[in-house]
Amino acid sequence: MELSSSPALWAYGSVWLLFSFLFFFKYSNSDMVLSPSLLLYVVLLVLFEWFCHMYLPVLLGILLLSSACWYILGIASPRKMLPIEGKTVFVTGCDTGFGKATAQTLHSMGFKVIASVLNLESPGAKELQQRCLERLTLIQMDLTKPEDIQKAQQIIRMQTGDTGLWALVNNAGYCAHFGDAELTMESTYRSCMEVNFFGTVKITKDLLPLIRYAKGRIVTICSPAGDFSFPYLAAYGASKAALARVMDIFRHELGPWGVKVSVIQPSSYRTGAHFNPSYWEHQNQQLIDTMPTALLQEYGEEYIADTLVQFLEFGKTACLDLSPVTNSIVDAVLSENPKVKYYVGKSVFLLYVLFTYLPESLTSHQIKSIFLKHRSLPRALKQKRTSGQD
Repeated sequence: MELSSSPALWAYGSVWLLFSFLFFFKYSNSDMVLSPSLLLYVVLLVLFEWFCHMYLPVLLGILLLSSACWYILGIASPRKMLPIEGKTVFVTGCDTGFGKATAQTLHSMGFKVIASVLNLESPGAKELQQRCLERLTLIQMDLTKPEDIQKAQQIIRMQTGDTGLWALVNNAGYCAHFGDAELTMESTYRSCMEVNFFGTVKITKDLLPLIRYAKGRIVTICSPAGDFSFPYLAAYGASKAALARVMDIFRHELGPWGVKVSVIQPSSYRTGAHFNPSYWEHQNQQLIDTMPTALLQEYGEEYIADTLVQFLEFGKTACLDLSPVTNSIVDAVLSENPKVKYYVGKSVFLLYVLFTYLPESLTSHQIKSIFLKHRSLPRALKQKRTSGQD
């Protein structure tokens, strides 16, 4: 068979032909600017195509190359933004982290911002009050309390008047435990679902009449832990998985109303108390105090302590700069055609591509290398191995 008739070459050639056509179409319609960074991406794409062709199975290589082409076409297109005047945005969970940064960013852009906090006397709430004197309304809201949600709805209805609510940013979230699923208390599963799923769905449903009226946006912070089976995040991951699924359903159902729904999938960022050692030490001690004696004997206090150490070490690699996430939220709020999903942070898009198309045996190995590489064994397993060696 001649080299030029190879099915692989035909397949790769078809991808390049389609990419070239779309690239030229966007450029000819002034939807693309040939910047140095864009040209660098194209050069890297050529090298990536060579790698796929030489070292990967044809189907996997074509899928990865197609994803890379689609990504480059997406970042090459300037986003058309809508006017800000007269638009109100409600952001939940603004005491710290993404919520606080988003409220500040949207306020600085000229939006009227309504921000919910758990405590009006918290340092984050006071900072927002000091820095955002005009066009900012702070409300105290706990997503596990229906009366708080009802009060927030009433305030938002009064604040928005006849314009409706342009955007709801579902940021408030809760992660109470990092550890084995068997060791996670039932109350932790319930509390994660109450905040991350039930509370978020409740506030979204209650505000939908105002959002539908404005033909506005729903932007929700989810997590890769909800899409992939990361060890030690069972309660948090399950709640985020449920949230991501219902937001996808909202997206389909609310499309005819003119409402656009986006999900933000951030990588690891250092936000709030979630990377505060004292917070997690308290959570671990509470876990040990409430754990059945037999279960504690099998796992051992040292195993639980080691889990905390590994988590805190992992937390040191978390990104301090929250701007990639806030920029994605702003794009979802203001872009004429927001993305359905925003993959934000180091390697998170690559993570989704690889975990979607690679065999499960390879992705399982990768998960183990990230979460289980330096883990000690539970006490009972250590004793079995020791006795087996005697």
